[in-house]
Amino acid sequence: MGGSLHDHRLVFVAPAKGQTAVGDYSQDLVDALRPHLGEIVEERTAGPGLDTLADVRRHRARVRELVAGGPVGRTLVHAELSTGVMPTFWALAGLSGVPVTATVHDPPQGLWFPARTRLVASSRLLTHGIHYPLRPLSRAIEGRVHGDRTLVALTETGRQSIERTYPRAHTAYIPHLVRERPVIAPVQDRPKAVGFFGFVYRGKGFEQIAQIREQLPDDILIRIAGRGTEDLPRAEGIEILGGVDGAAEDAFFESVRAIAVPYGKRHFYAETYPASGVVAHASAYRTPVVCTGYGSLAELTAEHGAVTVVPGAESAATALATEITALLNDDARLTRLGINADRTRLERSPARTAEAFVAIWEDLVGRGHNGRNGSVGD
Repeated sequence: MGGSLHDHRLVFVAPAKGQTAVGDYSQDLVDALRPHLGEIVEERTAGPGLDTLADVRRHRARVRELVAGGPVGRTLVHAELSTGVMPTFWALAGLSGVPVTATVHDPPQGLWFPARTRLVASSRLLTHGIHYPLRPLSRAIEGRVHGDRTLVALTETGRQSIERTYPRAHTAYIPHLVRERPVIAPVQDRPKAVGFFGFVYRGKGFEQIAQIREQLPDDILIRIAGRGTEDLPRAEGIEILGGVDGAAEDAFFESVRAIAVPYGKRHFYAETYPASGVVAHASAYRTPVVCTGYGSLAELTAEHGAVTVVPGAESAATALATEITALLNDDARLTRLGINADRTRLERSPARTAEAFVAIWEDLVGRGHNGRNGSVGD
């Protein structure tokens, strides 16, 4: 980089670390960005459904204070937007006089529940009774807030969906950051097991595990780890670890040859195109994935260390079990995919991801407006 942002302040607005996968991603990103900017000041929020209106106003006011306290003409604002986190979105509304960008984690919308305060979130009926019928209004509001700002997607499919939904906005694709993790055993040398990993919520496909188990041979074990997995039903041939961090996370990935990603539709509002944090985790540990071809997962190929399953007449569970069995019994193919996953890890490292974001901001500063559409950093 040319160092042109070393005299700039970045106001970084995002959920705090530990507040869903978006908070963890945000921490990795802001850490990687620090060498590129003169100063980074952070406004970190709680997770979805935890804020009152007073909290939203407080975060808005704080962002404006951080902008006002920055160097004139050398201050940037960036936010990480996700489905139900209100303050990160509303902090950007009406903000003027500085370049503003945002990462949209659940494209095409940055915020799907713009009125989901703590009170509203306490009732599922109230949440969806407000937001489902008002979807056209929420999209119109979001389009008005974004205007012609630059919105970043973590997949090309997601970028295209934003471009279709908000044609005034400028869009960019920067692949999901792959964090740094210890070197572990090559996949072909690991136990014959397949892993399921991540938070448990609608659309992750955890409900298919029992069907997949029935169709796997007895010598392939299923190991499951992640927050909320401890409540999943147990069965012979399935090992459930619950949440894992640090050395326990390293050990989990070293105990599986591949990660299964049986994703489907996340919610009933509309199709969404998020990047998979689970796939990024697998890449960090040089581990292949066997995934459905749903949404943005369709972009993954063997070159990324992935086997993408598109069920035909058979069910997704049957198709996944067939591919898992074939892969785990093919050492040569495992080796190739492990090498490709490692290359993807390097291409999407924190350092390269930070450089891609900085390139967008340098372009904005140089042009004096919100830039271009396109792909950066892959």
